Amino acid sequence: MLVIGLIASIIGIAIALAIDWFPPLASKQAKQVSDLFDVLLVASIPVFVLVEVVVLFCVVKFRQRPGQELMDGPPIHGNTGLEVVWTAVPALLLVGLCTYTYFVLRSIEKPQPNTMIVNVTGQQFTWHFEYPQLARGKKFNAVQLYLPKDRPVQFKVRTTDVIHDFWVPNFSIKIDAVPGITTSYRITPTKLGDYPIVCAELCGIGHSTMRGTVHVVTQQKFRTWLRSQTAPPKAPAGTSGPAAQAAIGKQVFTGSAGCGGCHTLADAGTSGKTGPDLDQVLKGQGDAFIRQSIVDPNAQIAKGFGKGIMPQDFGQTLSKQQLDALVTYLKQATNK
Repeated sequence: MLVIGLIASIIGIAIALAIDWFPPLASKQAKQVSDLFDVLLVASIPVFVLVEVVVLFCVVKFRQRPGQELMDGPPIHGNTGLEVVWTAVPALLLVGLCTYTYFVLRSIEKPQPNTMIVNVTGQQFTWHFEYPQLARGKKFNAVQLYLPKDRPVQFKVRTTDVIHDFWVPNFSIKIDAVPGITTSYRITPTKLGDYPIVCAELCGIGHSTMRGTVHVVTQQKFRTWLRSQTAPPKAPAGTSGPAAQAAIGKQVFTGSAGCGGCHTLADAGTSGKTGPDLDQVLKGQGDAFIRQSIVDPNAQIAKGFGKGIMPQDFGQTLSKQQLDALVTYLKQATNK
């Protein structure tokens, strides 16, 4: 049994370590979590294999044979020494694994110098991000998360309605957004690229659409993006009047407001399905209706949709200039 168990354990460990259990690791903490997972595999596979080998051996060796149907098994007192061993060894193994896990988690949560704070707000069914240290008093609400490579980040996670769960699979860490409290975790992005953001807690009918993207970019690209978010929107050169206003509104729609993530609008090339198709519901509507639909979306609900799907705070997160431009753009784009 020991020989069979040893051989099977070696094969099982080799196969387990060869499998990519995680998506591509894109943070320092993801590497630590992956290493912890490998240690747990190495520790648990031999235990599982040895137990199964003993069980199968006993099934074969001590099975009931013809003519023994009415017989009792031999009286066995047990082996005190063996019982002590199989109680003490798993206990020591668990203590060791728990201790190692504790130090890994402490290392993950350890504050780092030059940490950037990002406020994450979950709301049915979207994510919003704020950079309180970097905006320099110019509050902006981003729906796409941008992070500079190799800079430590602390996410402070909140929700405005129900429980959500902020999860970037490539970072290997997630945490619940719980009403009434702020949760947090730390990561340091180590790999450039675009990675999905997922809500990992069932939060309502639009749960499957509550997704976003984190863009890990160079320091220079991050600074450029930050300036574009805090700078006032500008119309393209050569435009003026309503055309310039509409051009700014299109920037708001596809950029800072993130409307295209939830709505379909042919002019903007978006195809979101969480909210109504704007080409249909806004066609022929005036400025007042469009403005109300943005700042008070529960006032009139499109057929087939429920209250609370659209964020209620665009009246606060968009400046008057942005809101006016967005209304102008949507009116022009849906009445061509």
